[in-house]
Amino acid sequence: MTQSAEAPFRPFETRLDEGRALALLRQAVAGAEDGELFLERRRSEAILLDDGRIRQASYDASEGFGLRAVRGEVAGYAHSTEISEAALTRAVATARLAVGAGGGVMAPPPPGTNRRLYAETDPMADAGFAAKIDTLREIDAHARAQDPRVVQVTASLSAGLQEVTILRPEGPVLTDIRPMARMNVQVILDRDGRRESGSAGGGGRFGLAGLLDPAHWKGLVAEAIRIARVNLDAVPAPAGVMEVALGPGWPGVLLHEAVGHGLEGDFNRKRTSAFAGLMGQRIAAPGVTVLDDGTLPDRRGSLTIDDEGTPSNATVLIEDGILVGYMQDRQNARLMGVAPTGNGRRESFAHIPMPRMTNTYMRAGQADPAALVAEVRDGIYAVGFGGGQVDITNGKFVFSCTEAYRVQNGRIGAPIKGATLIGDGATALQQIRGIGNDLALDPGIGNCGKAGQWVPVGVGQPTLLIGGLTVGGSAA
Repeated sequence: MTQSAEAPFRPFETRLDEGRALALLRQAVAGAEDGELFLERRRSEAILLDDGRIRQASYDASEGFGLRAVRGEVAGYAHSTEISEAALTRAVATARLAVGAGGGVMAPPPPGTNRRLYAETDPMADAGFAAKIDTLREIDAHARAQDPRVVQVTASLSAGLQEVTILRPEGPVLTDIRPMARMNVQVILDRDGRRESGSAGGGGRFGLAGLLDPAHWKGLVAEAIRIARVNLDAVPAPAGVMEVALGPGWPGVLLHEAVGHGLEGDFNRKRTSAFAGLMGQRIAAPGVTVLDDGTLPDRRGSLTIDDEGTPSNATVLIEDGILVGYMQDRQNARLMGVAPTGNGRRESFAHIPMPRMTNTYMRAGQADPAALVAEVRDGIYAVGFGGGQVDITNGKFVFSCTEAYRVQNGRIGAPIKGATLIGDGATALQQIRGIGNDLALDPGIGNCGKAGQWVPVGVGQPTLLIGGLTVGGSAA
């Protein structure tokens, strides 16, 4: 039995008079250069099974609005969980603080679109609560049956629906219904007292039905166990400056952090990015082309429209090694004299939009991936990453590897543990010596933080050969 979906979110039919709301919005932005009324309803659920027991089962629901008025570099923002004319009237006074004496000319509205990148259905309604619990228990039992060394299994399901309505001062009402679903499996194996873990997961903007299919989750279990087995045989990582081959797909998170944030418009307008002022110049090796693409159907980072109402775009950031574009929201685009790129994103109605990534990836090259790894004389082959961090001002990054191997004289050797990759984005881009023909996107697990706001994102890349990265390890 599936649970019934709630009625669609239609705030101008049930909470606000559209004409009155438009009049208040226009009052808020009179003399400003931009602004909008952003209304949102969000519902989500998450279930976590750990070591055979349900440790967490949650359901969250929220709704509210955010009202913004923008003039120059200043934005006035007010938000409320109460969607009513009274609350909106109070918000107008706060938003107008940014307008001051006025004199601004309203920016052109975003172009319209009839494109839909994902189904407007509620993933939570794909199965009843009991069926979801049963699936998690089946995952636990199946994992333990695959290897007697499995001592712990953690499996989780999450699903949600974000419904967005945007009212622009020009009058049109824009809507976007955004589903999201995800499944993760983690196992811990014990061999003679040594314990190692492995995990696998993924999802996207679609329903839960495909994730609940045994054909799907058995593959996740197999991958998680494979990684744990690899780590049981891992030896301490070497340390020093060496060649690094990166696997396809999720290792693109290094590109996201080390390069992507530095190509967001606000950091470059304020000249705090390591890439500020380099438009039109070579910043990467020949052959390196990087895009931010929010138009990929059903992907975790994709958006039909961004949180300002601009249709998402496939924005080329680096083309054949040359810096050609930044990711822009409306405010930064206007201040920099360029067009918005559909990258204005916010965590919720309680947050102001800013330039953010969607799905950021490097295009494939021509090289055979195996041949690239065979070129490594003394280095590592990293195919899985955990956490990482970057300093936007200089592009310096540190990433921990969750699955990596020693490579000597072109041969892949023992797995290693405790490896970290240390470098800076600008240098790493220049050090790329080979680009594989095997572009892959991540399985749908990415989240990105910026200024305290978190949004779902995607990453991707082909196999890469990079020279001269610092590997931090524990072996001499």
